[in-house]
Amino acid sequence: MNQPIASLRRLRSVELRTTACADSADFYTNVWGLRAVEQGDGQAWLRGTGQEHHVLQLTEADRNGLGRITFAVATPAEVDEAARRLEARNIPILAGPGPTGEISAGYGVSFVDHEGRVIQLLADALAVPALRQEEPVPVGVTHVVLNTVDIDASVAFYSDVLGMRVSDWSEHQMAFLRCNSDHHSIAFNQAEWASVNHVAYEMPTVDQFMRGIGRLRHNKILPLWGPGRHGPGDNTFSYFADPAGLVCEYTSGVAQVDEDRWLCRVWRRVPELSDTWGTAGPPSADVRSHMAGVPDAGAFDRHPELMGVAR
Repeated sequence: MNQPIASLRRLRSVELRTTACADSADFYTNVWGLRAVEQGDGQAWLRGTGQEHHVLQLTEADRNGLGRITFAVATPAEVDEAARRLEARNIPILAGPGPTGEISAGYGVSFVDHEGRVIQLLADALAVPALRQEEPVPVGVTHVVLNTVDIDASVAFYSDVLGMRVSDWSEHQMAFLRCNSDHHSIAFNQAEWASVNHVAYEMPTVDQFMRGIGRLRHNKILPLWGPGRHGPGDNTFSYFADPAGLVCEYTSGVAQVDEDRWLCRVWRRVPELSDTWGTAGPPSADVRSHMAGVPDAGAFDRHPELMGVAR
């Protein structure tokens, strides 16, 4: 039986391809609470208060989509071993293994999953000092929810190849996967097409979570859904749309998993479990439409020769 290609430590950053790069960079820095590391030429790199060099990369594109998801691994040697295991599994490698030459430096390998998403494993990336911040701003990215046309195949790929563990199911509609003690860093939602559903940003406390929502309200930006608290993961939620229509979430208090004691559960999809506070109500057609996004074949659009190999 094949071993996972690596031991993932945490979710580092997300790249979003966006039809409104400049406006979105302004939104995420001046309203959402991230700080610009560097901007220009249709791209922006933004950080939170944590030690990651950046947690969000925005790249100008002709349609919205997912650019890349980056996970941390411990050492360059693990990156090299991951590349060997990817080759043994006949999983397409787009870049590396080796020095990335990118703005955050580091040693990495990038590959394509079964639905065309680009995943990067990265070690030795640049760190930045953590920020002491009284204002309600995100620490960093805590999870990404992805729409998939085959939830079982997606769970199998991320479990078998990346070694992620299923924390919970929401019936057979959503699956929540972890790579550390956080309840989930990736979740899959069964859908008509593959796309990014939303990206979630961790607020350090419930107080800062609510104050962040207040700041957006002062900027005349109302939640698509929320505030509330989810059953699976036990995290608070409030969802918004950025200028390109991509969904971003403030969250806090995600459940912590004790590997020796945790039991995966299947949650019923009922309003009182999708929002245990009862403050948000069920998601509207508008929020569902935003979360559906547009069909996104990812790397398969840019490298169609990979489709038969990756699948």
